[in-house]
Amino acid sequence: MEVANERWGILYCPKGYGSKQREKIQRLLDGRGVQYDFVQSESNDSVERLMTMLIRNGYKTIVVVGGDSALNDAVNCLMAEEKQVRDSIALGVIPNGVLNDFARYWGFDDDKMEQTVDWLLKHRVRAIDLGCVRYTNKKNEHCHRYFLNCVNIGLIADVMNLRRQTRSLLGSRTLSFIVSIFLMIFHRMDYKMRVRLNNETVERKIMTTCIGSGPGYGQTPNAVPYNGMLDVSMVYHTEMMQLLGGLWLLVTGRFLNHHSVHPYRTREVVVEDAPHALVGVDGRLIGRPVGAYRITVEQEVINFLIPD
Repeated sequence: MEVANERWGILYCPKGYGSKQREKIQRLLDGRGVQYDFVQSESNDSVERLMTMLIRNGYKTIVVVGGDSALNDAVNCLMAEEKQVRDSIALGVIPNGVLNDFARYWGFDDDKMEQTVDWLLKHRVRAIDLGCVRYTNKKNEHCHRYFLNCVNIGLIADVMNLRRQTRSLLGSRTLSFIVSIFLMIFHRMDYKMRVRLNNETVERKIMTTCIGSGPGYGQTPNAVPYNGMLDVSMVYHTEMMQLLGGLWLLVTGRFLNHHSVHPYRTREVVVEDAPHALVGVDGRLIGRPVGAYRITVEQEVINFLIPD
């Protein structure tokens, strides 16, 4: 049954097991007279199921309370709908994840929830771009996945995989990240790749490649999700001390200053060969695609609620 257009659908993706964050959000919404319905995810699969339910039930404003992975699930659900349906929906975010890179790009602060809700209430909408990776999986199925931030190929995707494995053993997000960084020292550090972009082919060993429609977790800091372009950062092999220096530049927002980082701007990237490199999309692994795969950008396809 469809709902009134002014009623918000709130998709809450909890970071932990406590309910204080949820209660705080509900108090803020109630105090501002917002009409809303609240649903809570229990897993990655349930985010997609609940997002689809909110779309099908006619909500025109859908706010994701979560991080980059939850937002990624939300935009992929939206992109599965007809353009007419997608254009009628505005997507918002209240940052509540381990990584909130896309929300922070716009100025949403996870420590300033009141400000975030006030901005969302003003309903200022901007049409934004999405990147898209099209690939063939190991079952020989033709797949695609949209992204707000970036596609990582190589070492960073490997770190994501290590973090996922260690977290399943250790439980703690922070501890699993620290252990993953430590294990990286003993891990494969470069991958043979052949990548085509801007009528140029790069064929060599590359440590990691980041292709960003958005900020790319600091690896594509100049990328903007509304110019129809992809920013690409390729990191060639570097020594351990230089790698640590590169991590410091990443943390301090000066990643492109590292001499091993080679930046590009393009509309399309074709990875012609990278058989051993894992691929991550907005922090979530898609594995190792079979054969060549293509990454493009689709302009102004999602209506996103931005700050005043």
